[in-house]
Amino acid sequence: MCRNIKPLFNFDPPVSTDEVHNASLQFVRKITGFNKPSKSNEASFQSAIDEIAAVSLRLLQSLETTAPPKNRAEEAAKAKARSAKRFAPQA
Repeated sequence: MCRNIKPLFNFDPPVSTDEVHNASLQFVRKITGFNKPSKSNEASFQSAIDEIAAVSLRLLQSLETTAPPKNRAEEAAKAKARSAKRFAPQA
């Protein structure tokens, strides 16, 4: 999984279209290997991002859960703590 793509379901406040677009961009970059496509591939690259974003947004809006929404700040703090532990210098 792409490390830059974060879970977007069941958060308070709900996911924004910008967050879905950014995740779609990261996904397309990962599977194509392009950070920025050439001029000849730019239209296909952008089309793929738009299509993936649309499908992803529909999916996220259709999902249901009984779990309480997660707090974005708390989840970010947990991720930061995991990262600090993972990359801490070994003694």
